[in-house]
Amino acid sequence: MKRVLSVASEAVPLVKTGGLADVVGALPGALAGAGWHMRVMIPAYPGVLDRIGREDVVWGAQEFFGGEARLCLGTVDGMEVLALDAPHLFDRAGGPYADMWGDYGDNAERFAALSWAAAVVARDGIEDWKPEVLHAHDWQAGLAPAFLKYWGVDLPSVITIHNMAFQGRFGAARMAGMRLPPQWFHRDGYEFWGDISTLKAGIMAADAITTVSPRYAEELMRGEFGLGLEGAMQARAGVVHGILNGVDGAVWDPETDPAITPYAAGKLSGKARNRKALLQEFGLDPKLPGPLAILVSRLTSQKGIDLLPDAVGEWVAGGGGLAALGSGDAWAEGAMHEIARRYPGRVSVRIGYDEGLSHRMFAGGDVVLVPSRFEPCGLTQLYGLRYGCVPVVAAVGGLADTVIGATPATEAAASATGVVFHPVDALALRQALRRVLGLYADRAGWTQMVKRGMRMDWGWARSAARYAALYEALSAR
Repeated sequence: MKRVLSVASEAVPLVKTGGLADVVGALPGALAGAGWHMRVMIPAYPGVLDRIGREDVVWGAQEFFGGEARLCLGTVDGMEVLALDAPHLFDRAGGPYADMWGDYGDNAERFAALSWAAAVVARDGIEDWKPEVLHAHDWQAGLAPAFLKYWGVDLPSVITIHNMAFQGRFGAARMAGMRLPPQWFHRDGYEFWGDISTLKAGIMAADAITTVSPRYAEELMRGEFGLGLEGAMQARAGVVHGILNGVDGAVWDPETDPAITPYAAGKLSGKARNRKALLQEFGLDPKLPGPLAILVSRLTSQKGIDLLPDAVGEWVAGGGGLAALGSGDAWAEGAMHEIARRYPGRVSVRIGYDEGLSHRMFAGGDVVLVPSRFEPCGLTQLYGLRYGCVPVVAAVGGLADTVIGATPATEAAASATGVVFHPVDALALRQALRRVLGLYADRAGWTQMVKRGMRMDWGWARSAARYAALYEALSAR
């Protein structure tokens, strides 16, 4: 079995702040069936070493970005983990990137250190294990492929862009502390408008670039999505690949989910019971005449939360309800509370996040709203499809790649699985919700659309095969 080292700042089940962790945690198991043995390197945040069981120290350094470090090999849920134990960098009471006062001031050095350690392991191997490919994820690991290139190491590398909005941008004065060679501070290296960008470094250095959906790969060539790095993406267009994320079928399965009343596409009676329970849990009208929409999201402008106040009124007037779960910007949380105050019994909001509740929401909801301004892949709409919760999505990124919008053509072909709207504004969202009310009124047609979505396969098998094929092509080179 061939070997690949994956390096990232988070991975399920050890640490998670977003979809990046889901992907990093799912890939090792998915790739095993395709002939690739993947080890995952992440920082040893508080609690990580306790979770990975045995701690075989396989590498160490006395002077490592300001302190001692060691690399500990262990296993969690079948995933082999290389935890970078550098307490001066990662043993902190806050989150992976920030605490209550904001981003850590030394994030540049912290994640340069992670990338350095990954590049060393890729170059030298550890004990009897040496990878054929290095796979880096997002800006936090963007320097790993760059270090290999700067050192002249002929080992293929891949970088996956999960979200272009986060670019690892730091002042040029941090160069020495990040161990960056000054001769690579130029437009084809890590320089970005006079600053350092670790994501750009990875984009320019990696042998292959992947994004988490084919459409997002195309979007990143344009200014509105590339956010200043569209030129770098255009320059590397020949090595860019869009590979969709998948859903962990063991976790997201309405037939076996312990958090809900089970049901299946061939027997939807359990979904009706979940709907009734969800209405009660959120304090909504138990006799809600129309569809129950759910929103499970970060509450930010990127997620289109500012579009909802102008769109919900007509939805409620048409008989619909809304149950929302999420947290984020103060203005967005306030806007959601105001909508709930305006429509008591029809709109209810929970601030925060609760994994079990999210499962109950997908099981009980009729519709899931994903009005994002950009969405590299998105897992929310895939969970919705899996649980028969019809997605209403903006025509961007992975949302457009995975949801078949209801149009006269798709209805004639009996292929629609949701409603897709464009442009991303309040008017288009209102029109999409009006369309949903009409579709929902045709109960037989609605049920068929629900069943079509549930029967689609968005598991990891196809995506893992594409990653494996990419690794094979790179290593064969």
